[in-house]
Amino acid sequence: MPGTPIRIAVVFEPGKKARPVWFELNRRQHKITETTYHWKEQVGAATLLHYAVTDGDALYELIYNSQDQSWLLNGIELT
Repeated sequence: MPGTPIRIAVVFEPGKKARPVWFELNRRQHKITETTYHWKEQVGAATLLHYAVTDGDALYELIYNSQDQSWLLNGIELT
């Protein structure tokens, strides 16, 4: 699977979906101001949770792999 492994902070609230709040890329912390879209995909045994998020400067696609519990940055679109 393509993507760059990232360090991320996520809030899990009872009865709600996981909410990414910040991630680090190139030693810089990006605070997520909005999740614009999210979707789920099944790839073999892994469930992938995709999040389209913004920090106000760019749009990022973050992916959580439920099988190995890893997070990846899959794409960046500058605004």
